[in-house]
Order: sequence, then structure tokens, then C-alpha cells
Amino acid sequence: MAVLKLHRKKLQHNYNHLNKVFRERGIEWGIVTKLLCGEELFLREVLDLGVEEIHDSRVTNLKAIKHIDPTVQTVYIKPAPKKSIPEIVEFADVSFETELEIIRLISEEAGRQGKTHKIMIMIEMGDLREGVMGDDLVKFYEQVFELPHITIVGLGANFNCLHGVMPTQDKLIQLSLYKQVIDAKFNLEIPWVSGGTSVTIPLLFNHQLPKGVNHFRIGEALFFGLNLFTGDTFEGMHDDVFEFCAEIIELQEKPKIPIGILAENPSGHSFEIDESLYGQTSHRAILDAGLLDINPKFLLPKDEALEVIGASSDMLVVELGQNEMQYKVGDTLTFNLRYMGALSIMNSRYITKEVVAE
Repeated sequence: MAVLKLHRKKLQHNYNHLNKVFRERGIEWGIVTKLLCGEELFLREVLDLGVEEIHDSRVTNLKAIKHIDPTVQTVYIKPAPKKSIPEIVEFADVSFETELEIIRLISEEAGRQGKTHKIMIMIEMGDLREGVMGDDLVKFYEQVFELPHITIVGLGANFNCLHGVMPTQDKLIQLSLYKQVIDAKFNLEIPWVSGGTSVTIPLLFNHQLPKGVNHFRIGEALFFGLNLFTGDTFEGMHDDVFEFCAEIIELQEKPKIPIGILAENPSGHSFEIDESLYGQTSHRAILDAGLLDINPKFLLPKDEALEVIGASSDMLVVELGQNEMQYKVGDTLTFNLRYMGALSIMNSRYITKEVVAE
């Protein structure tokens, strides 16, 4: 058996910490819940924090959120697929958009539903994922501005999502300047400049965040307390809101190197022999989880003496050394997780999900 646990008090602590930081600086923010893959048990925990705004990249997740709490503002955080527009207009109050044709279709659908749909125009700032090119922004905005049933509530950008381009003070100043240009040309005031994701938080703490950036979308920092610039945990935050626990289903003393002719395994990996390990043995545990659930590189053993060796589709192998802790079959090993590890486990129907109240 394997279980993913969410620690309620640690989640609340991290939320309160971030909320205080943002409120003191006059910054609005929403929680990105795409990590939770629509798991209702965990969505309810997030909504119980007192959240006013939820961001997700799957409209089915936003539908689940609206079912739990119709009053929370929901934000669809990628350009809308044509076939999903009716549901996006129904279940997302805001969406991130970059294509004029799609926004026109959203406008028409919002009219049919008797709604005004809010959009955030995403601007390309170098990471080369979604975003309107800066040189095209004024003309793009002008055409969107004329559409009925559409309100533009912000300009935004993504960093570190595809090519690893990090936010800098200069890039965020440029984003803020785009807003000033639009405001001046169209004689209005766009409410949000959303340059803030978890990766931008260090600039906030280092007093490098331009005043014009007034909106953040936060997921990884909330759930993992992670400073994405340094890889460290932010002071005053928990890095173990999530814990992964897996049962030992075999524990044997075995040779440290494989025996026989080596070829690629089913995952396409080849192994090289370290001849210095011939004749050596160690205790190895097999855990009740595998590649169907998680990539082993995203697991961080709580017991630092353990080493994750690898995994097949449904079994995970951990080296215990001389097994000083006297682990035995039926015991549970516990791991902290990296973001992508938690994401894959959340998406696995083979892993039990639990909330720890204490």
C-alpha cells in the first residue's frame, strides 16, 4: 500500500505566511491548484484556508471547485481550446488568453450565457511558452477592447515554465511598462500586472519587485515552501505539506551490482558496472509503488541514510545499507516530494490520498 498525505496544519501555516507577506505589500494573489489534479479531498482543504481566488489549467478541476464553492473566483491559466470554450465560460471567471480568434469565440459564448468573461492577456517575456509578442500588444489589445462581453483585467507573463528563463527586475519592469502604455493609450486602468509566480517570490523578499507588479499566482511555494532560485526552503515555511508513504513488500540482503548480461531495461535505461562493488552486499527494500505512480528522482527519503535505486512499472527499489534502523517487511518508508513527484502521484489512481489533521 502507498499513501499520499497532506498535512492540514502545515498547509495552513504556509498559507498564512504567504498571505501576510502579500497583504503587507498590497499584492493580490490566488492559489494554483493544478498540482491537486481535481482531487476533491485536497481541494476542500485549500478552499477551507479562506482562499478568494483559485487558478487551474483543467476546466474539469474548475468545475469541481465551483461545485464546492460557487463564490470563489476561478481562473483558467492557459489559452482556451476551441471545444472547451462553453465550459470555460461557465466555470472560469477569468482566463489567460493569447489568440484573438479564441477571444472572439469566448465573447460570443459569454453573450449566449449572459455573462461578462474576464481575461488576462499573456505577454511573451522570453520563456517562449504562451504569450503575445510585445510589439503586437497595442494592436492586439485594441481589437480585444472592442469585443462585447469581455473585460480585460490584467497583463501577465510566465517565467521558468519551459526553457527555464528566470524573472528579473528588468523583465518585470518591462511587463509593468506594457501596462502603462496600454493605460495611457486607451485612457483606462488595468487592475492586474501578474508577473508573480512562485519563482518570483525571491525578488519580492530582495526588494527587487517593481511596484507595478501587483498580482501573484502561487502553487509550488505554498505546497513546498521552495525558493526556486536557490533550491532551499523559505525561512518560516514547511517543505513537507505533502508526504509519500510506501510499504516495504520485500527486504533482502543482495549483491550491490546486477549479475548477468546487461541490456536496456523497459524504461530504456542502461547500467554500467562499478567493478569496485563486486562481492559487496547491502539490504534492499522493494516498495509498493512504481513508475506508474512517480519518477524516483522526485523522491526525497526522510531517512537520509536511504538511497532510491530505481523503479519498474509498479515496484520501487531502495537501498538500506546495513539496515541500521532494522526495517522489516510491512514497515512504511516516508518521503518528501518535489513538485513533479507530487503531481504524478496525485494523478495516480493507485495511490491513496489522506489528510492529516494534526
